[in-house]
Amino acid sequence: MGRARQTFERRQLGLTLRRLREQAGKSQHAAAQEIGKARSRLVQIEDGEGTLPPDSLDSLLDLCSVEPQERETVQALAGSARKRQKRRAYVDTLPDAYQRFADLESNAIEIKAFEPSIVPGLLQSPSYIRSVIESWQGILNDFTPEEVEQRIDYRIHRQSRALHSEKPGSVRVVLSEHAITDLKATPALLTEQLKQIMSLLDEYENLSVAVLPAGTPWNPACGGGFTLFGFGEQGTPVAFSSVLYGPSVYLDGIEDTNVFYLLFDRIHELALDHEESRDFMERTLEEFF
Repeated sequence: MGRARQTFERRQLGLTLRRLREQAGKSQHAAAQEIGKARSRLVQIEDGEGTLPPDSLDSLLDLCSVEPQERETVQALAGSARKRQKRRAYVDTLPDAYQRFADLESNAIEIKAFEPSIVPGLLQSPSYIRSVIESWQGILNDFTPEEVEQRIDYRIHRQSRALHSEKPGSVRVVLSEHAITDLKATPALLTEQLKQIMSLLDEYENLSVAVLPAGTPWNPACGGGFTLFGFGEQGTPVAFSSVLYGPSVYLDGIEDTNVFYLLFDRIHELALDHEESRDFMERTLEEFF
């Protein structure tokens, strides 16, 4: 069977199956043998260039000891991947959408991110992560103390997974000045967060952070955040449009992702350059020493 056209649904399925296989400690060769497929076929599936029939998928999920709830999610992903459908956006309404976002993030060789009022996830310090997650207590019904700790641990693991990726690429972030100045009421949190960003910049040569000054005129992205994932020759780019609450929205049509690339280029032009951005963070830190 030849390679099928890569679609967003097939890519999500493939990345999920790869993660589950790796978590189970199974090689591609062993997994392919178990389901009666050639290794090359499993590679195609994990690259988002094909799907598995239901019986083969079930065998693979059995091999990886996938729990019932996640099994249902994977089967639903596979059902979507088998369909031919025209759409402008893909809306992920299945459980654990954050996990599939992280799969894309760690698989990308280029990441561009902007948020208008908070520190983007890849830059967040442990205390900042906690403050963001705990702010939702009393709003979401399932926010037990255990759930909060699980989300914090997962966010930290997600950062490590993306920045320590086997495919290290370019990570470019535009950081809103508002995200920093809004922390001045909590000096300890502000200090930890700025030190975190500068430490990451020192550690990862592929990471760049540009600060967008408050009050910058003609900012076309002031109303919302987004993340762009680039995959080089491994697939078309994907844009994630941030939402405050609700299902995750992705766009992978060239006409749509091109708009986000132009958006990022514009706000990056409006931001301070990398040296000026570093100076801004250092000056802000000095205010609290």
